[in-house]
Amino acid sequence: MPKIIPVKSPLNYGSNAAEEAASILKAGGVIAVPTDTIYGVAALAQHSESVARLFQLKRRDAGKPVAICVHDVAEISQWAEVSIPENLLRQLFPGPVTAVFCRTSRLNPALNPFTNLVGVRVPDSDFIRQTTKLCGGPLALTSANVSSEMSTLTIQEFQSLWPFLDAVFDGGDLSVSGFHREGSTVIDFSLPGCFRILREGW
Repeated sequence: MPKIIPVKSPLNYGSNAAEEAASILKAGGVIAVPTDTIYGVAALAQHSESVARLFQLKRRDAGKPVAICVHDVAEISQWAEVSIPENLLRQLFPGPVTAVFCRTSRLNPALNPFTNLVGVRVPDSDFIRQTTKLCGGPLALTSANVSSEMSTLTIQEFQSLWPFLDAVFDGGDLSVSGFHREGSTVIDFSLPGCFRILREGW
């Protein structure tokens, strides 16, 4: 059973929780976290073994990509070829949006190896952003559920994944904060001058 670490709010965490999360991730761990939409599972995007564990625990097809999470808009261009103005990015982020761009060569080739695109998030969660900053690189972040199953708003809803996780950060029932199960809205900006909404979310 993983360590269960209670936290106060899905949007406002103390630095101790972020430090503990970052320590586990930098050691190659996979953790569950409350985000600004639903519960997610996270691993270091640049750590191939951790990424493989994340796919295995979700029983996710290797051809189905996962998003990355960065701590600030300014960091996105390291991992994705940004094709929209920065002021538009700052209107979208932080927030419940995944922006899809062409990936850069710096991103781990073992992450989503069958596509040249990558979805990028900057969640509206101090805890997630601080954890990512302390890790010094992007997180691979996806929903805390077995692939094709319902997304989760409490840690009990993904209890079947607990044996495969190194820690579960408990932000309580996210539905109390008005969050819904849809997850983030996904917008494809990979073609310059165009955009396409791939998924309407929270």
